[in-house]
Amino acid sequence: MISQIIRSAEKRLLEADIPSSYAKYVLNELMLKENKNLYLLMDKECEPKMLETFNAMMDRLVLDEPLAYVLGYQVFLNYQIEVNPSVLIPRPETEELVMQVLMEIDQDYADMAHPSLIDIGCGSGAISIALKKEEPKLTVLASDISEVALNQAKHNAQTLDADIEFILGSMAEPLIDTHRKVDIIVCNPPYIPEKEIVQNSVIAHEPHVALFGGEDGLKFYREVLNQAPLVLNHPGMIAFEIGWNQKEALTNLAKSSLKDPKVTCYQDIHGKDRILIIKVN
Repeated sequence: MISQIIRSAEKRLLEADIPSSYAKYVLNELMLKENKNLYLLMDKECEPKMLETFNAMMDRLVLDEPLAYVLGYQVFLNYQIEVNPSVLIPRPETEELVMQVLMEIDQDYADMAHPSLIDIGCGSGAISIALKKEEPKLTVLASDISEVALNQAKHNAQTLDADIEFILGSMAEPLIDTHRKVDIIVCNPPYIPEKEIVQNSVIAHEPHVALFGGEDGLKFYREVLNQAPLVLNHPGMIAFEIGWNQKEALTNLAKSSLKDPKVTCYQDIHGKDRILIIKVN
């Protein structure tokens, strides 16, 4: 019976120190794809093909593979973003970055018909897609150095009907090369220092290029801030997601790279410094 299958899977997950609730969640997702209700079928037998798929997914979870990769998607601000091991899994903290950017746009760009924005290092496209869906007047560009990641982002944008221009290249170089400028730069770069200890499920499965930001974690911030004067309109805004202990260093970097920037840091739901908003006039 399905109820017994779930209990057995929950036991396996617990023994592997994985949340047992994943078992019911995964099977429910498989059922929903066939328009079936798990909770009405608990005393029924599971179809062999579905059971085979379910057991294979449990095997992956037991090996500490992130749930989002096993399911093939992550929900981000109510948008289902397809993910695979070529792209970083969008985090709740990044949802907060998007919401803060939307607030800043409402405040500073209300009178502008079509503010232009680039999501640098877009990965799965979660940030750029959510921004375009929530604020349709934006002209949104998204760049990534990985062609595989960029193709995944394009697919997600097409699936969610988000009109975004995707460009292949490192950081803001595609804008520099084409002499283009934007009003807003949004960037959630790799910001983990190379020697920092990282959770096994992350280090073993997620792309290292999307995690580590050089020896001090600030490598890609430096690149963006150095390139910003060439691609940012005035007035303009840069929005970063940052590591909890990087506020002071990045504030100093912004002040040394830009002319008279106004720097504001916002904390995440856990009370940690997480969002840096930099404005230039």
